[in-house]
Amino acid sequence: MNTTELEATVRAMTARGKGLLAADESSGTIKKRFDSIGLESTETNRRDYRQMLFTTEGLEQAVSGVILYDETIRQSADDGRSLASILQGKGIVPGIKVDKGTLAMAPGSTEKLTEGFDGVAKRYEEYYRLGARFAKWRAVYSITDQLPSARNILLNAQGLARYAAITQQSGLVPIVEPEVLMDGAHTLERCEEVTTTVLQAVFQALAVEGVALELMVLKPNMVISGKECPVQAGAREVAEATVRCFRRTVPAAVPGIMFLSGGQGDVQATENLNAINALSAHHPWVFSFSYGRALQAPALKAWGGKQENVAAGQRALHKRALLNGAACRGEYQAQMEQAA
Repeated sequence: MNTTELEATVRAMTARGKGLLAADESSGTIKKRFDSIGLESTETNRRDYRQMLFTTEGLEQAVSGVILYDETIRQSADDGRSLASILQGKGIVPGIKVDKGTLAMAPGSTEKLTEGFDGVAKRYEEYYRLGARFAKWRAVYSITDQLPSARNILLNAQGLARYAAITQQSGLVPIVEPEVLMDGAHTLERCEEVTTTVLQAVFQALAVEGVALELMVLKPNMVISGKECPVQAGAREVAEATVRCFRRTVPAAVPGIMFLSGGQGDVQATENLNAINALSAHHPWVFSFSYGRALQAPALKAWGGKQENVAAGQRALHKRALLNGAACRGEYQAQMEQAA
């Protein structure tokens, strides 16, 4: 494990006022996104879309790293440069999604476990050569009155910890992503309860595996009301519950907490991130973002799959990136006023 290189990668990823662009959608997920604009999901169209995102002028002002999909890290732009090298040329760190998605924990179970361990160390050798310097692995937890089960929490925590240990030994920074899903009618309080339990299990498992907390990044959900909950918590309530939860569960050694958007709208995700950072300056961690749809949705709509709209798509991405960068400093409102 090259500690010096991992430390440099973590510093770059958690630079103040910057966050991650999650562009690691699976083929199935990006097809759904393309369906919304009437575009066929071909390899060329996927390449063109991500080329549009990555070549956005000024993207590096608010984006420190990009999570790539296996297909994407192997693709090249029209000028022959690999998409990963385009990011590197901007000072943006390329990363890679390494999990292979989820499967039912048991026949008939609605709970999920993540797969993808087969050959992962060997894949890391290739991904490193292709430019990746960090990796991501996602575990998901459903909330009901009874779920997630203790067994699901334990097995997912062990999986995340095993992945993180292999990743560090392979010379990449692990992004540990335990996602408590927004789906359902659960309250903010129930989300906080479950998120607390999940994070406690994750860090216990990380300790057992000997993962260096200083050389990883946490990508969790915010503590937020379920989508179908009749009472939706405001940004201030989300911020207070989220910070309280993390103070109780996340060791100070973890350098960065980069939230997933988890189905929040682009504006909602930014407002909640801003509220978290505006709440207090006295946190041991960098609170930032690792957003997919919440960064990309306006760009996808503006682009519409048409070459003549590339500049419009890039302007939309750049605007949302800058607004989220401002939210990392608790300065979202000021940035909005300036943009207006």
